[in-house]
Amino acid sequence: MIHSTLAPQRPALRPVALAAAVLTLAGTGLAQAQSAAPGSAEASLPSVTVSASGLQLGANDMTTPTAVLEGDELVRRREATLGETLNSEPGITSSHFGAGASRPIIRGMDGPRVRVLSDGAELHDASTISPDHAVVSEPMLATQIEVLRGPSALVYGNGAVGGVVNVLDGKVPTAIPQKGYEGSAELRANTGAREGAGAFSLTGGAGNLAVHAEGVARDASDYRVGKGWTPEGEATRKVPGSFNRTDTGSVGLSWVGEQGYLGAAYTRQAAKYGLPGHNHSFDGCHTHGSHLHCGAHAGEEDGHDHGAEEHGDVPVVDLRSERLDVRGELRNPFAGFSALRLRAGVTDYVHDEVEDGAISTTFKNKAYDTRIELQHEPIAGFRGLIGLQTSQRKFSAEGEEAYVQPTVTRKAGLFLLEEYRLGDWRFEGALRHDRQTAEAQTSGIERSHNGTSASLGAVWRFMPGYQVGTSFTRASRAPSAEELYARGLHMATSTYERGNADLRSETSQNIDVSLKKTSGDTTFGVSVFHNKINNYIYGRTLDEVDGLQLLQYSQADATFTGIEGQVRQRLTGNLGITLFGDTVRAKLDGGGNLPRIPAARAGLRLDANWAAWEGQVEWVHVARQSRVTAFETTTPGYGMLNLGAAYNGKLANGSPWQLYIKGTNLTDRLAYAHTSFIKSAAPLMGRNITVGVKVAF
Repeated sequence: MIHSTLAPQRPALRPVALAAAVLTLAGTGLAQAQSAAPGSAEASLPSVTVSASGLQLGANDMTTPTAVLEGDELVRRREATLGETLNSEPGITSSHFGAGASRPIIRGMDGPRVRVLSDGAELHDASTISPDHAVVSEPMLATQIEVLRGPSALVYGNGAVGGVVNVLDGKVPTAIPQKGYEGSAELRANTGAREGAGAFSLTGGAGNLAVHAEGVARDASDYRVGKGWTPEGEATRKVPGSFNRTDTGSVGLSWVGEQGYLGAAYTRQAAKYGLPGHNHSFDGCHTHGSHLHCGAHAGEEDGHDHGAEEHGDVPVVDLRSERLDVRGELRNPFAGFSALRLRAGVTDYVHDEVEDGAISTTFKNKAYDTRIELQHEPIAGFRGLIGLQTSQRKFSAEGEEAYVQPTVTRKAGLFLLEEYRLGDWRFEGALRHDRQTAEAQTSGIERSHNGTSASLGAVWRFMPGYQVGTSFTRASRAPSAEELYARGLHMATSTYERGNADLRSETSQNIDVSLKKTSGDTTFGVSVFHNKINNYIYGRTLDEVDGLQLLQYSQADATFTGIEGQVRQRLTGNLGITLFGDTVRAKLDGGGNLPRIPAARAGLRLDANWAAWEGQVEWVHVARQSRVTAFETTTPGYGMLNLGAAYNGKLANGSPWQLYIKGTNLTDRLAYAHTSFIKSAAPLMGRNITVGVKVAF
């Protein structure tokens, strides 16, 4: 293990200091607005429609903070995984498991508490089961990525107490291109992993039929980390097994009419990526009560050194996912209703974990999901929707690391979302009831959980360009099948996991308050939240032997409190500066910290544009994380310097194109992600230069 003493430690960012800095700049902006001349011209942030809001609201109408990546910003931020793409957004980090697997963490919550959607439909893979399993979503094919929580997020499932990530794409056409066709192509490469990637998207149509095709190919080698790190027995700064090769393709067909559309798309993804830090010296380890036992009892010798890793090839995940999506919308379907929407999907997911050329474990997930929404016309000033959502997941694992027995999970939910506007106020409420049944097929144990969730929120635009939002959410989350029935060694995370079939549903009570300024030379968005969760389910470490942890899924009351935000000051017509940051404090009410909670962050970004050029330079500092739980090591802080530039042009036929370059961690700093199970085996990437070109036509 590489401990925090191997890298210089920096003072922790104080949450109070971070809040003071953000609120000071916010107060400055308020003072400027109050002193501005009534007729002065002010720039306003563009309005962005949030598809996952349920009511097609603008981002500024949301009662809780909403992050939306689109256009040039999305191109700049995109990485090989969804988690790394969103990692720099305030309040969002990633689970970082080498280069092939990385899931978003929102306000310190991950796994099943963060729901990942594809245009409103839940993705079914194995990423909620373990952090070494990839999310089957391709950022290079995304047209927009939305992150939201609160009343609108509630309609996508009461388990999404952390939030919802909705990835929009064009795989199912919703309109006929005006000139008969439209599309884009992109090529990019980087130095940190010698990655090469290419993507294309093409839509064509005539009459009432539209067809779409898209694809991505990526090939990345093991990546290099910052200066000062060398794995044991190696003479290189590359992380063994951190390569990533992915191919994704999709074809779709739609019938488009005056009142809506109905279409389907088939998507196939194949990926191969390594599992850094995989340790087979724990083979044969088992439990005696609340203690781990590896090898011989006291006084006996088994001839095996459990403190050293076996040498050989790094295990490889060989992933194949096939999904059929059906999407449709009918406007004004019948009297009293303005829209009927359908989202349905069937997924066949499988991945093999290959060691020394042979398959050691196979994970399978066969699932279907259906979602129907009916939006009604205004009734006494209320506008909203009702809906039904069902899903079934058959999960199995076979082989050496089958630490979860085959399970069948069935879910059904009814939901209601309503809004009411009165002057400068907008009110929103959501209600949802769910039932989940999780059956362990080997043991025959079945557990059922019911939960009702509700949320209320309001937005008040108290003066031009300013608004305050608040929401209160009470949400119930049923335990996942893995939390109920896991039992066995999990080599990828160096844990022995034990589920608990008697787990109850957890109940969160979240209060969120935000303040925004959307126009003028100073714009900002700041939010604070307090989330108290009764019967919070988490992996409690009971024992440790040579790095292997005995992890027992347990329940206790916990509280998450934090602040996140950013403030931008326009210096000139072509120059601006932004201060951003976030921090979350997560602890058990009975005393003690929760594991792998993100460290506080703060950063400063200078952006500029001139003619066809645009660029930015930023410095991000991540604090030392010393608030750790039992058997967890502290993680040193670090700072990173990042640069980016882009040139926008047009072809002879008027089609836009963009050439971009970005550099991350330019000082080649050695950095560790505290949220990662394998932070010591797979530090973050060192100096990396990415260049790319994108053409739309």
